[in-house]
Amino acid sequence: MVDTVAAPDWRAWQKSWDRQQEWYMPDREERFRVMLDAVEALVGPEPTILDLACGTGSITDRVLRRFPRATSTGVDLDPALLTIARGHFAADDRVRFVSADLRDPRWTEKLPHRSYDAVLTATALHWLDGDALRALYGRLAGVVRDGGVFLNADHMPWEGTPRIDAAVRAFEHARQERARAEGAQDWVAWWQAAAADPVLGAPTAERFAIFGNPADGPDHASGVAEEFQSVTWHAATLREAGFAEARPVWCSPSDAMVLGLKQAPTHGVRG
Repeated sequence: MVDTVAAPDWRAWQKSWDRQQEWYMPDREERFRVMLDAVEALVGPEPTILDLACGTGSITDRVLRRFPRATSTGVDLDPALLTIARGHFAADDRVRFVSADLRDPRWTEKLPHRSYDAVLTATALHWLDGDALRALYGRLAGVVRDGGVFLNADHMPWEGTPRIDAAVRAFEHARQERARAEGAQDWVAWWQAAAADPVLGAPTAERFAIFGNPADGPDHASGVAEEFQSVTWHAATLREAGFAEARPVWCSPSDAMVLGLKQAPTHGVRG
């Protein structure tokens, strides 16, 4: 008898990723809603999307449910999360995925399109330091079409609010501990489950070789707030990179979302 491994339930894996992320960010769906509202307002209901640092495709999933005529390109370096994303969207010809390191100056050469209506990302780019993020924003200015948008929802502290920040961290920690006691799966536990899966085990091992095993160190999903760039830094850096307008369009006590509008300069016509 030949042993066979049942095909994974990719939708279930994507949902488990979403639940794990919501343990950290209970307002996660709200930021997605605001993000897609901005896309529809500025580029319309049939966008060509670049899902940046796409993970399992959470943004792409919501884009396609709201905008059935949209198309999406997901980019990530994580082989385990890309395995889930590719499995979940395998039958959907509106979606393509690319494995690329956003720190590579030539990563945009792997994209199937030269420009996009909207580049969207959430809770991912805080892995990059300020210099790498500034360089990435400069490259994205060449990927977003004129009139298109870039939206980044991430850990972006406000400056000069230490007491507010401390209170929010304490409140969120207490909420997380209550949820953990009720059986919620955190970052480390989720990756342990992925490593034990007969299909995901191999790409998860590859992932650990690239990023490290979360069980061997601190909880990387929560990060260190002092290392995050402020929301004003993000908006100013997007304008420096070539976006005509940039500002926060949503915030929570700990996170924010900045929107950059790419717009070619207009020149008056002499009579």
